[in-house]
Amino acid sequence: MEFKFIDTNDITLRAAVEGEGPLVIMVHGCPESWFSWRRQIPVIAEAGYKVVAIDVRGYGGSDKPHPIEEYTLKKISDDIIGIIDFFKEDQAILFGHDWGGPIVWYTSLLNEDRISAVAGLSVPYFPQREISPLDVFEVIYKDKFFYQLYFQKEGVAESEFEPNLRKYLESTYFSIDARGMNKQFENPLNAMTKGPDAKYLDDVVEFNSYPDWINEDEMNYLINEFENSGMRGPLNRYRAQRIDFEELKDYRDKKLKQPAALMVGSLDPVNFFVGDGYKDTAHLKEVFDPVYENLIATELINDVGHWTQQEAPEEVNRFLLDFLKQI
Repeated sequence: MEFKFIDTNDITLRAAVEGEGPLVIMVHGCPESWFSWRRQIPVIAEAGYKVVAIDVRGYGGSDKPHPIEEYTLKKISDDIIGIIDFFKEDQAILFGHDWGGPIVWYTSLLNEDRISAVAGLSVPYFPQREISPLDVFEVIYKDKFFYQLYFQKEGVAESEFEPNLRKYLESTYFSIDARGMNKQFENPLNAMTKGPDAKYLDDVVEFNSYPDWINEDEMNYLINEFENSGMRGPLNRYRAQRIDFEELKDYRDKKLKQPAALMVGSLDPVNFFVGDGYKDTAHLKEVFDPVYENLIATELINDVGHWTQQEAPEEVNRFLLDFLKQI
């Protein structure tokens, strides 16, 4: 594996690159980096693909533009297309996790001729609707704490997280993995007992040990990445959602056409954004099949929380390799 710095869409992105063959681009979520795919990169490369795991703009070794409007789904999708151009390819296959999910889904939607197939972990494809998600959250979480609403005011979350990166990252990672979700305490993403004036780190549950999917050296690497990058870029992705809503109105209710795959952990708190979760793989497919034209692989993976490819790397690698064989 080597790092490359890729000029694309008027910025420079850092990417971990390994292998030769059809192009596979991996896109992480928040608060993560290319490092989230460390257990997938060599496996997919060995299977005969050129793997490019990026730091999304605002993260790690990539450029970090200041304005909120630089973090829209359209802007980031253009970054992805620029990576395809950099490697002189006509098309690429996309894998995304967490915010990387919407990024790869919408890159596929906006660039149907450039994306040959797409797989998402944790966050399914949600088509644009009549109301902005942030407006919905303001109604649902009126007089309650909700992390995405807390992130909206510039500088507030930054000033809380940046002096406390270890606490922020550990509480976020450890509260919504399988161990944290099985504890059945309220996680910081959706702390319903806290009022709207609370802070993210107020009353977070802290563990005395690390889970088995990440060790302290790996955490130190991630902390160092955010010490270097700061938190404005990651938080701006949340703040850009109202711009997304205006820019993507023409794509309202549009289905994804490419062959697609979706894998979700049974304990992922994202599941409960759409109801009471999913009973099994068949139920997951039933819920989301209507928004895809060709959802060819679906799996609800038991006893896995939000950090899908890190908590269950062998299962995720099998799923992704099977999907690649099918396409």
